[in-house]
Amino acid sequence: MGRVTDPRTLHYSHFYGLDEPEDTGPVALVVGNCQAESTRILLSGPDLTTIRMPAVHELTASDLPHLDRWLARASFLISQPVRDDYHGLPLGVRQLTARMPHGRTVTVPVIRFAGLYPTHAIVRPPRDASLVPPLVEYHDLLLLAEAAGAPVAHPSVEVVRAVAAQSIAELTRREEAHDTITVSDLFANPSSFDLMRTINHPGNAVFEALAGRVRARLGLSERVADPGRPLLNRVHAPRLPVVVEAFGLPDAPRDHWVVDGADVSAEIVRREHLEWYAANPDIVEAGVARHAPTLALFARR
Repeated sequence: MGRVTDPRTLHYSHFYGLDEPEDTGPVALVVGNCQAESTRILLSGPDLTTIRMPAVHELTASDLPHLDRWLARASFLISQPVRDDYHGLPLGVRQLTARMPHGRTVTVPVIRFAGLYPTHAIVRPPRDASLVPPLVEYHDLLLLAEAAGAPVAHPSVEVVRAVAAQSIAELTRREEAHDTITVSDLFANPSSFDLMRTINHPGNAVFEALAGRVRARLGLSERVADPGRPLLNRVHAPRLPVVVEAFGLPDAPRDHWVVDGADVSAEIVRREHLEWYAANPDIVEAGVARHAPTLALFARR
């Protein structure tokens, strides 16, 4: 093999067979979105060899031989719920399990909790699910409603708590539907914004709990790796005073985003997003329809 200089291949060197991992324990693959890599980091240790691999939505047909090579060696598959033939490739949980000659599969949830950021949402436009607004990829439901010509009120303490309860109920429903490890109980009484950096970027404490529960399900020791740094730390959402009040949080409110360590004005995000919505009215329509139950809570304030 000639010298490899492709950054992606070098980053996932074990996955692509450029070298072998140093750990000697049984092999585990962790499959899913950006949360999967954070889970993998905390699961890793002398008693478990975990393989850093691309997120499931980044896998291509050329990656399948490498994936199958590791499935043949794997004792454990830890996967978020992935449907069969995801992106036209055999990446569903059932499909991966079928290609693993020996080993066990544990399913973990895609973690979303809106209680700390009650106006924020994710919208996957039907015409192109990869389309996201500028600056930050999260939608503000208040802005979506404004763009749709049906503005709603800012959330009250009661609405914040209702959004949190609704979010936990949805996470619980998904856990039960896919028979995943349970994490919804971690959000019953939020103690800090560190619990979630955005609606879908958990903090270290959530990943530590998840990794511990996965290890228990696999019959491994309770040891959870210390990553020595905050995980999924690139984006932090603003912190509303009403959320601090609703949960009695010790954190100070914050009226700006933090992206790659730099402050980004919420007003600049607002202007950019409204311009983007004006150019993409179908996304406004899709977002309002998708998140109608939450918008209804705001309207009933």
